[in-house]
Amino acid sequence: MTETYTESNRTEVRINSERLRRRFDEFNEIAATEKEGVNRPSLSDANREARDQLVEWFEKVGLETTIDEMGNIFGRRKGQNNDLAPVLVGSHVDSQYFGGRFDGVIGVLGGLEVVETLVNAGIKTERPIEVVSWSNEEGVRFQPDMLGSGVFCDRFDLEYAYGRCDKDGKTFGEELERINYRGDAPCEPRDLHRYFELHVEQGPYLNEEEISVGVVEGVYGFSWMNVSFEGQADHAGPTPMHLRNDTLVAMSNVVESVRQITATTGTDLVGTVGSVDVSPNSINVIPESVEFTIDFRSYDNETVQTAVDHIQNEIQWAGEREGVEWDVEEIMRVDAEPFDDTCIETVKRAAEHTNVEYIQMVSGAGHDANYLNTICPTSMVFVPSVGGVSHTEDEYTEWEDVVAGTDVLLHAVLQESDGR
Repeated sequence: MTETYTESNRTEVRINSERLRRRFDEFNEIAATEKEGVNRPSLSDANREARDQLVEWFEKVGLETTIDEMGNIFGRRKGQNNDLAPVLVGSHVDSQYFGGRFDGVIGVLGGLEVVETLVNAGIKTERPIEVVSWSNEEGVRFQPDMLGSGVFCDRFDLEYAYGRCDKDGKTFGEELERINYRGDAPCEPRDLHRYFELHVEQGPYLNEEEISVGVVEGVYGFSWMNVSFEGQADHAGPTPMHLRNDTLVAMSNVVESVRQITATTGTDLVGTVGSVDVSPNSINVIPESVEFTIDFRSYDNETVQTAVDHIQNEIQWAGEREGVEWDVEEIMRVDAEPFDDTCIETVKRAAEHTNVEYIQMVSGAGHDANYLNTICPTSMVFVPSVGGVSHTEDEYTEWEDVVAGTDVLLHAVLQESDGR
């Protein structure tokens, strides 16, 4: 029997925890690591296998599957009025190299579970509901991150995205073709009613407070920079210290400056040097060149800009002190913007209806929701990361928290898809 979602049955419907767990465990057998993580970087063979499994499940649940030009996968459940804009839910299934099982995956599988719960309960929503798996959210193989949602939201040009190269010189476009996930549907903005994303927090706050759900008000803005120094290689023994042009020394000065800037600029500013490539990388040769990244984040856009201005000065001074050439390029900038108040209230009501304790919070990590927030009302549901750990094989979330977050997602979707 099919019925329209009403106030009388909203508190009765719940997700199927066992079904979601079986699907989660089966999915994470794909490219599982010895330390109970996963290794499914974007457009790898393992990522293709994960995509294939997802499409199979979409079709088994009865979703109409569409793949766009960026390999974003959409599964659509029709509503009673398909002229209405859909409610979109989802996240990503690509992983960091040797990353965690929960990051991104619970948002996609949780969205699928929401739809299957509605199907099995005989609840037909007024609006269509779509579940999406975005391409290249992590940005670990092809930079920048959030590439699929970025093109979809008109942040990046399609050809720019296709031309992104990994360290082996393979382009995103070529690899998308190779794994057979370059779809025909246009990757461009379209009318969406709401976007909700379930995700692990990737930080310590929910875990420390012993609270199952975070209602996310917004996401930190950030700047990614690529920095290089070019000096002179020479023998580590005979070369006097005053005649050296050591690029690694220049870099170490900048690394120290990143820490000093975060300590003196803004209360929530964080900064990281996360990737370093040194040449010739030999124990007895003075480093001739070094390339590294800098990541600054804050919920205040002016704070991020101040940090960027300061570190650019420090890069110049470090290069001049060591007598090496330097170059700095900002490869990614995302502004901090609050999520939609209506969506935030929807998630809060959903948490209250499922009797789960929650707090309102800001995300320090970037998500596809950043970009969706620029084209439609958006919010997120967080669940705890044990120990605040993420982007490693040690990432873990208690299953009861995954269930609580997915139930909140379910009721948020129900509120927004019933035609009101």
